[in-house]
Amino acid sequence: MVIDGIYYALALSAGGAAVWYFSRPAFGVPLFLLAVFCLYFFRDPERAIPDGPVAVSPADGKVVAIRTDDPASARISIFLNIFDVHVNRAPIAGAITNIEYKKGEFLVASREVASSQNERNTFTIEGQGSRVAFSQIAGLIARRIVCYKKTGDQVTKGERVGLIKFGSRVDVFLGPEWEITVKPGQHVSGGSSILARRRQA
Repeated sequence: MVIDGIYYALALSAGGAAVWYFSRPAFGVPLFLLAVFCLYFFRDPERAIPDGPVAVSPADGKVVAIRTDDPASARISIFLNIFDVHVNRAPIAGAITNIEYKKGEFLVASREVASSQNERNTFTIEGQGSRVAFSQIAGLIARRIVCYKKTGDQVTKGERVGLIKFGSRVDVFLGPEWEITVKPGQHVSGGSSILARRRQA
């Protein structure tokens, strides 16, 4: 459980109790239901991290696009709806060489235009002779990107690195040394689903 979920649930429960006491009990029920949803939304389950030269998904969600038109960097886009786990994980092990935050719009995260125009936070991780970048992208509802790490930190594959609150998008950028193994429409799980495998030299 992400601690934010407990804070939201407590605040909503307090509001529900106040409405229940000072007004009609039925009016407090929606706030109690929202409190329960926040506990569900901010869940943070443990995941089995696969071994070997693979890049794992940084987030739960649906693969909405795979772009391979740039030979130097393929892009996998994953859309997270409000029912997905929103904790983000490192796709590979290595050193975080750059974290770049960019202000932008809050368009619907499932749309292609969100990759270029929405607010985002981009990690670059270098390890074992490879470089992988991924962006936490805010959406129409998700207007809060949380980053747990800083430049220079070492991370393990599948390690928790941040959070995007409510519906959002994650873009993963892979070099030509990676062979993509997922397909559009596929649902992936952060930390445990393999997005790509390292090509043999």
